[in-house]
Amino acid sequence: MNGVLKIDVVTLFPGMLSGFLEESMMKRAAAAGLVEFNLVNPRDFTTDKHNTTDDRPFGGGPGMVMKCEPLFAAIESVKTPESRVVLMTPSGKTFRQADARRLADDCRHLVFVCGHYEGIDERVREALVDEEISIGDYVLTNGALSAAVVIDAVVRLLPGALGAGEIATEDESFSSGMLEFPQYTRPPEFRGMKVPEILFSGDHGKIAQWRREQALERTRERRADLLGGDPEIAENNA
Repeated sequence: MNGVLKIDVVTLFPGMLSGFLEESMMKRAAAAGLVEFNLVNPRDFTTDKHNTTDDRPFGGGPGMVMKCEPLFAAIESVKTPESRVVLMTPSGKTFRQADARRLADDCRHLVFVCGHYEGIDERVREALVDEEISIGDYVLTNGALSAAVVIDAVVRLLPGALGAGEIATEDESFSSGMLEFPQYTRPPEFRGMKVPEILFSGDHGKIAQWRREQALERTRERRADLLGGDPEIAENNA
């Protein structure tokens, strides 16, 4: 899908993301016109003098819950018919490389909603959220950091974002269903550790086979779940 990818992030802590979005690949992709970033603070949509964005949960319990009024107003200020609203939450679907590819290929406007405190009012989720994403089985202070992870994974897949090296995304970890093979560069020997001879052979077929074998071995040792969790299946993929 062609055109600029617009990314809005609804967060109480825009400062946590402003630096990230103005460095490295994010800065280059924005300068190249591949992506546009916008940070939306729900506090700007409150109506009381204290800019209140949270309240105690009905039914009791610890912590605070983000109120629906400022969140609805913040999200609806940027939401359009083509928007995909993504809630960052520990209860969401675990984020995978395939999801990054899907969001990069199929979406032209992403709205990331970053929770805080004990979460958000359920009515926001029911009325405005299209999908819920988690970056892992752990809890962060708020969703801004997890949104940054997803944004990075998506933007780097946009055509042209990596410049001359963008073809490398096809060989990276998880893109092939396995972890990435070992990489080496100069010098050929360092502190007694030598680069494998096969990489100097010039035989691209044998090098490709060696890399596949190394990727499979590394995946089998570290992430057997990617191969179905069955050692025999892993052996058959060799």
